[in-house]
This record gives sequence, C-alpha cells and structure tokens, in this order.
Amino acid sequence: MTHIKGVLFDFSGTLLRIEPAESWLRAALATCGTAMTDAEIARAAAALERAGALPGATSPVEIPAALADLWEIRDRDARHHRAVYTGLARQVPLPDPELYDALYDRHMTAAAWQPYPDAAEVLAELHRRGTRTGVVSNIGWDLRPVLRGHGLDRCLDACVLSYEHGIQKPDPRLFALACRELGLDPSGVLMVGDDRKADGGATALGCSFLPVDHLPVDRRPDGLRPVLDLVG
Repeated sequence: MTHIKGVLFDFSGTLLRIEPAESWLRAALATCGTAMTDAEIARAAAALERAGALPGATSPVEIPAALADLWEIRDRDARHHRAVYTGLARQVPLPDPELYDALYDRHMTAAAWQPYPDAAEVLAELHRRGTRTGVVSNIGWDLRPVLRGHGLDRCLDACVLSYEHGIQKPDPRLFALACRELGLDPSGVLMVGDDRKADGGATALGCSFLPVDHLPVDRRPDGLRPVLDLVG
C-alpha cells in the first residue's frame, strides 16, 4: 500500500450509528406531545424499520413504485431526501400527521446518533500524527452539527456531502472533491466505509479502501483501529 497521508471516513455506519427505531419514534412522539402505548410503539417502530423510513438504518424491504425513482437520487438533493424518507414513513399509519416530519427532523439531531467507541480516539490519533482526515457522505442534510455535538469535528480537515454537490458515491467525482479538500493525491488517501459498493468506489480514483462492518456500537468496539496500523 502507498504511504497514506490522508484518511476519508464515511459517516453513517462508519463513524456513528443511528439510534434504534423505537427510541427514534419515542423522541418524535415526545416532540409532538402524542401518546401511544408501549405495544403500539413497538409495532409501529418495527413497521417503520421494515419500510426503511429511518435514514442510516436498514433499507426498505420494498420501495413503493411512486418513490422508486426518487430513491435512486435521494442523496443528491435535500428536498429529495426528505420527500423519500417521509414518504416511506407514511406507509405506516401513525396517530398524528405531524409525526412524519418530526421523525425526519429527529434523525438530524446529535441525540439520534452514537459514535462508535473508537471513533474519537482514532480521529485524535490521526490528527496527532499529522494525517489529514475528512468525512465524505451520501446524505441529504448537513451532518456537521452532529459531528460537533459529539466532539468529532475538531480533528477533521474536510467534510464533503453528496447533496451539496449533486453527486453521490460511488461516483469518483465526489471522492476527487474530498481529496482536493485534503490537498492530497488520491494515491495517498485511504477511504474507510461500511458500504463496499458506495465507499469502495474510491478505488476507481486510486484511493485505498478499508471496509468496516455496519454493526450496533456495542458490537463493534474497535473496528476503526486498523486504520492506525495502515497509516503507520
């Protein structure tokens, strides 16, 4: 492997993990002042998860025909992203129509995300070594406040988000933008991500690639630490 001078990280499933669907729904219910029984919450949360309505969690079991085209380009535009995910959520009957937007808004808060246990440590050590670091994400909203909320922004040099450029991974152009923000040639950059197709697209540009598993945070305590061995 070429000497690594910079590391790009995916966001969801790599540095942080979205909360479970049930806590997501409970938070939206609290925001709207709407009551459901525990059994109703459990059933609705499971249905929302099957519908793929929680960004960063599982993909839909079945994408409604009316949303199929928008699903493919959801990360290129903030309006597309909200329309797709609120549309998926509306496949599940909920007692208050305001809940669908409340659910979407909840997932953009720092409280809805939990960093992987080694994320802060790995970013801090890379920063200490003088390695340039950044985030490159397929997403439809500004994740920077979430990174700040968890103290992960202070060790990052770049943040390249698909919706801000109208390009989504695995398009090499998004990785090229990220490498330019790092001020590095792609041959000296390592991409770390949980999606072998989307994140692995960086290899077409000449970047190295390290896959990680998209697991709950308590089941992946040290999945990012191999980055430190590769950087040296």
